[in-house]
Amino acid sequence: MQDKKKEIRVLFLGDIVGSIGRKGVAMLLPDIRKEYNIDIVIGNVENAAGGFGVTEKVIWEIIDAGVDILTSGNHIWDKKEGINILDSCERIIRPANYPRGVPGKGYIILSHFDEKICIINLQGRVFMEPLDCPFKIVEEIIEKVKNETKIILVDMHAEATSEKIAMGYFLDGKVTAVIGTHTHVQTADERILDGGTGYITDAGMCGAENSILGVGKEAVLNKFLLHIPQRFEVPEKGLFKMEGVIIEIEKETGKTKKIERLQRRGKV
Repeated sequence: MQDKKKEIRVLFLGDIVGSIGRKGVAMLLPDIRKEYNIDIVIGNVENAAGGFGVTEKVIWEIIDAGVDILTSGNHIWDKKEGINILDSCERIIRPANYPRGVPGKGYIILSHFDEKICIINLQGRVFMEPLDCPFKIVEEIIEKVKNETKIILVDMHAEATSEKIAMGYFLDGKVTAVIGTHTHVQTADERILDGGTGYITDAGMCGAENSILGVGKEAVLNKFLLHIPQRFEVPEKGLFKMEGVIIEIEKETGKTKKIERLQRRGKV
């Protein structure tokens, strides 16, 4: 009889932006799951529908592509029809530090390979909405789930690099990994902190290669040059990039054994 798996491999995808990001994930993810023996795929979807928010169709397209759990951020509210999905779909979460009473949930616990895994979504406050304190909120959640699982993954959706790094050190030894999202530019600082927590400041994005953070270049350039409102549109085809991190987790301790960046490119 074979021994049970001692490790779990998680692929965390950076922000999936628009249809080109969704198509790219659907194209590349099956082979990546096989190549790296991935057990669970998590992806941030706040920009998945045309670059702003989500719809029910988009959510199920991403799930059908092989993404198991969907995290989000401040743009999850951008499409009215997508807000109800936060209550009706078990696979999607929103930042836990929004005020009580908003739709959805801030964390999820799933069972996989006889193990329970907790995924927590947080949102930063520097240069963003003045929400409840993410540091205090995540402490409360950890206290609730710590007897249920040792494996806790955190999506820290924030603008400021310093705030993400601070969260990494704050949670070192308390969670399995802290993965930054929101800025769409993959950072080269992946590492395992002293307490065994995996960390990266930003996982990057799954979206158009020749773009500005996934958005068409011309509108963004005009915004900088003219300082008047522009209609931001996401390219629907062309070169795309798929970025994220692969986290190898020791089941017994819940600590990160290895974290490495993933980068793939293609054309749709």
